[in-house]
Amino acid sequence: MRITNNMLVNNMIYYVGNNLSRMESYQSKLATGKKISVPSDDPVVAARALKLRTDVSQVKQHKTNVQDALSWLEITESALSNVGAILQRARELAVQGSSSTATADDTKKIEQEVAQLRQQLIGIGNSTYAGRYIFSGFKTDTKLMNDDGTFAIGVDGDESIIFEIGISDNINVNVLGGDLFNNGGIATATSKGQLIQNMDDFLAALNTGDHNLISNAIANIDDDMNNLLRIRANVGARYNRLEMTSDRLDSDEINFTTLMSENEDVDQAQNIMLLKSEENVYKASLSGGARVIQTSLVDFLS
Repeated sequence: MRITNNMLVNNMIYYVGNNLSRMESYQSKLATGKKISVPSDDPVVAARALKLRTDVSQVKQHKTNVQDALSWLEITESALSNVGAILQRARELAVQGSSSTATADDTKKIEQEVAQLRQQLIGIGNSTYAGRYIFSGFKTDTKLMNDDGTFAIGVDGDESIIFEIGISDNINVNVLGGDLFNNGGIATATSKGQLIQNMDDFLAALNTGDHNLISNAIANIDDDMNNLLRIRANVGARYNRLEMTSDRLDSDEINFTTLMSENEDVDQAQNIMLLKSEENVYKASLSGGARVIQTSLVDFLS
């Protein structure tokens, strides 16, 4: 077969182009730091990368959910702590008022303070987190308590707000208004919870100055405090679980990110060495081509 000049030129252009393409591939890896630019470069790496990226994305979302849940429970615990302080103060006042040495003027002063404690309880019942009422069950856009101490809405016992904190791992973050203000019961619209009712009974006893009735308020307050302790213990347990979950998610994110890096990131030391090798091959091909075709054409192609 006769080898023509055109065949030599076409072959030279073809192989120089291949050498340039390989060199460009290593230069691209050097610039991006990734093994592949498009899935067709390595379908196996691409498929694994998609799976690992999905895993990392899920972990990050679960971390966000955990932080939101922790914040919700922190606000709840703060509100419960304030309720505890109010009940403790109310008990101290009940002990003072039940004493036979307490005068009518004394009980009147105690009544005024208890009335303020009652109003503070109502305010706590309408506590919010990020604009959402934390004790209103699913109706987070509506306050729980009216100004007179009755429930503004009904809250069923199954209105639990659930956060997903892992694959098939959910947690309830809210405390229901009825559980706190109605001693574990439900909240019924326009009704008055046991906690507020006990405060009203205490106020009525102070108003009459009946030391025996005031003494009865101590037992009621103790019941309310026991109910509060039960709720706070439950909130604390959930908070501890979230903290452990947060630690696990931090570890998962590191692990998945490391795997993703190992799968996608190129070994730059090896890549640079291969790039220099391809540069040498490319330059050699240009040099060899210069002997086959005119120098002006080689200059144009390079």
